[in-house]
Amino acid sequence: MAKRISKKKSKKNREIVKERIEKLFSQAKKAFRKNKKLANKYVKLARELAMKYRIRMPRKLKRKFCKHCYSFLVPGENCRVRTRGSKVVYYCIECKKYMRFPYLREKKAKKDR
Repeated sequence: MAKRISKKKSKKNREIVKERIEKLFSQAKKAFRKNKKLANKYVKLARELAMKYRIRMPRKLKRKFCKHCYSFLVPGENCRVRTRGSKVVYYCIECKKYMRFPYLREKKAKKDR
């Protein structure tokens, strides 16, 4: 049988892992211009950490990589961003697939102002 991890340790580890994921994405952003493969590797490592420690990837980071080929996305370089109806469509030029994200919250927040 597998050992159980105490909640205190796992909570501390999760905080450390969240910081590490943020750092990996910032490194991917820096490395993208020079080496796209290295940037994609950073994204892959961040995803693996999130899965291992069962952490949800923050929304702002979820939209920075392709859900199909897991490549780091930079609008204008290897990604096309369009609005269509009430959705934002990200088109990955690497794998030729697209992802759709609703932006109802943003519209609602703007309306309430």
